[in-house]
Amino acid sequence: MAKNRASLHSRVHKWINTIGFRLNASQTGKDNVTTNHYFFETFNFIESEKNNDHSKSKFLCFDMYGEKMNVKSLLDLQSAFFDNISQLK
Repeated sequence: MAKNRASLHSRVHKWINTIGFRLNASQTGKDNVTTNHYFFETFNFIESEKNNDHSKSKFLCFDMYGEKMNVKSLLDLQSAFFDNISQLK
């Protein structure tokens, strides 16, 4: 499972770099959890990892209604992103 998460991390980062997401904020708390907030147009995407271990990264985004969506695959992220962007006029 750790290998799948690591590859998910690399696939997600390759995709967000291609689209042009900006790193809006990055914070590291006392418990060594780093939270990165990425932003593109109206779409927010959050990555959380403990001790800089990419295999344990967790991803979270918000759908077009502002509800939280856990990202378990790159397709989850892409679907939420394109649904959100399609609502822009």
